[in-house]
Amino acid sequence: MFYWLTELSDKVSLFNVFRYITFRTGGAIVTALVFVFLFGGPIIDLLRLKQGKGQPIRADGPQSHLVTKKGTPTMGGLMILSGMLVSTVLWANPMNPYVWIVLGVTLSFGLIGFYDDYLKVTQQTHAGFAGRTRLVAETLVAVIACVALARLGKPPIATSLVFPFFKDLVFNLGIAFVIFGAFVIVGAGNAVNLTDGLDGLAIVPVMIAAASFGLISYLVGNVEFSKYLQIQYVAGTGELAVLCGALIGASLGFLWFNAPPASIFMGDTGSLALGGMLGAIAVAIKHEIVLGIIGGLFVLEAVSVIVQVISFKLTGKRVFRMAPIHHHYEQMGWTEPQIVIRFWIVAVVLALAGLASLKLR
Repeated sequence: MFYWLTELSDKVSLFNVFRYITFRTGGAIVTALVFVFLFGGPIIDLLRLKQGKGQPIRADGPQSHLVTKKGTPTMGGLMILSGMLVSTVLWANPMNPYVWIVLGVTLSFGLIGFYDDYLKVTQQTHAGFAGRTRLVAETLVAVIACVALARLGKPPIATSLVFPFFKDLVFNLGIAFVIFGAFVIVGAGNAVNLTDGLDGLAIVPVMIAAASFGLISYLVGNVEFSKYLQIQYVAGTGELAVLCGALIGASLGFLWFNAPPASIFMGDTGSLALGGMLGAIAVAIKHEIVLGIIGGLFVLEAVSVIVQVISFKLTGKRVFRMAPIHHHYEQMGWTEPQIVIRFWIVAVVLALAGLASLKLR
């Protein structure tokens, strides 16, 4: 909305500042942060009133959670998504198609997660609705988004997989790009969802990843910077930095309420949406493999669950004391703050490794 003020820049030179992505990204951060600060409390009160007993706690999870987390409301993702949406509408270029594709994935995944949270709260079970049904819905959304991205981009790069740390290693996937891109988006959404098990554990790594991809989006969408760094230029994707800024601001506001002991949980409403958003941005800017590095913590959490399930089905034995892996460390005696802060450190290190791929070519 504010971007339209640039049309008046010939009359009021001050409005020319709205042309700059960096300025609007900063504005998006502050706007989303203030929005969540102002409306976070009332949203929590309303959710607590509507949900009664709050999010059901897994009986097969850490026993301490049955005491420390019982009665805490969920669906806190509504705070993040509403703040991010308002901020994006105000600060992003409304004529940029990448903005609407990524927003479409984010809100669609948020809606799927919201329905899952709704069933958990109303039925007082941690199961939610059928996993296969949810996976089909996520895949459908991701496929539509990838088809749109493939048509929007410039061939052949639009359907290509770009390898980091190499200057010219690009592999054109053709129609298989849609399948690969959908896998990245769905995988990212569910990986973040699995990570969201302790107060503040998922939201900070999400912010770190968002900051990293905000920078990468800005560079990829800039002709001069992408040429200098020898990375693939994708016109229009620089605007995704504004979305990343809105996500960072909204997440900071949410962390205020989610800091231990949490007043509210993100729920699938938030974790599924934020993971899907990161996946969609990675596909749009051709940095899918880099997402696996920067979001390596999420990958580790997802892999720990996969390994645990496969091992138990094949051998009847568990590799970890409990999965996802953050629960394994709980069972080993690590305190919740120790796990959360150490995982944050891991997320920072992985982000730096991912960003290094921009120059090490």
